[in-house]
Amino acid sequence: MTITTLALLLLTPILVWRIYTRLKTQMERQRSILSRHYTGVLVFAGMILVSLSEVLVRPYALGALAAGTALGVFWGVFALKRTVYEDTELGYFFTPPMRLGIVMAMVLVARVLYLGVEIYASQQGSGLAAPKFTDSPLTMLCVGLTAGYFAAYSVGLLLWRRKLRQAIEKA
Repeated sequence: MTITTLALLLLTPILVWRIYTRLKTQMERQRSILSRHYTGVLVFAGMILVSLSEVLVRPYALGALAAGTALGVFWGVFALKRTVYEDTELGYFFTPPMRLGIVMAMVLVARVLYLGVEIYASQQGSGLAAPKFTDSPLTMLCVGLTAGYFAAYSVGLLLWRRKLRQAIEKA
């Protein structure tokens, strides 16, 4: 075992802990900013579309991406029902369900870390070719799950804000 391998093994739990604590702060009460919601829709829909363009000729990966996206959208709609919405004098706020959001994000983080380990192992002379991100159906399932969840959540927040605006216009 090389010193680099040992360092990676020791630093990985620290990296995971830092990502977890960062995600935990992002899953607290937040101000609803329309540009962030639009950005969320564009970024996460873009993740799905770019992945889709890569897996169109591989039916298992395509099916995994579709299943992950459908499941992610389902969980996103479920999370929207559990979200606390606030219309205050200071503005619009929402509090997402913390555990569900963290789990969805950590699924993709865990898969990316696993791919990083595979790439590192392939570069250490094990004879394996370095995997592409879209090669594995499991990776596409994780991408679809995470991107579908956060895209659906962003769309739901945009719809909430539209409903508030329509109520103000009617009044």
